[in-house]
Amino acid sequence: MIEIRNATPDDYEAVADLTVIAYVGGGFVEAHDPYTNRLRDTAERAEQADVRVAVKEGQIVGSVTIAEPATPYADVAEPGELEFRMLAVSPDARGSGVGTALVRHVLDTAYDRGDRAVVMSTQPDMEDARRIYDRNGFVPVPERNWVPVPGVELTVLVRELV
Repeated sequence: MIEIRNATPDDYEAVADLTVIAYVGGGFVEAHDPYTNRLRDTAERAEQADVRVAVKEGQIVGSVTIAEPATPYADVAEPGELEFRMLAVSPDARGSGVGTALVRHVLDTAYDRGDRAVVMSTQPDMEDARRIYDRNGFVPVPERNWVPVPGVELTVLVRELV
């Protein structure tokens, strides 16, 4: 069973390690990239967005950051949308439904809030994550794709709720 709950300060170090392992260890972000510090700074994220963790058998095995439009961690969300980012799953827990549970939690959260859609950005080479997004009804919106830094093109995916 996978429990999804709000991260607490006691969780921040585990979330930081998990997120860096997922992004740097997965080859999506270079270890020396300044973005690595942002991935690691769970306390700041938790102050400006909602950080949720997935817990399985007493261990944190995943996390996701949820941001409202016009807040520091929302890059592409428009009014009526909820954005998620920094989805990370422990290498040991991949393939066990943790990523799907976190994405469905975000969808449920947005639905409960009355949002019309959930939006997120992904890199084209994040193939495992993309399968989760595709299975959960996210579709590309090419006109919203963006480049946060030269050489990094992000694909925007949207899941309409209404």
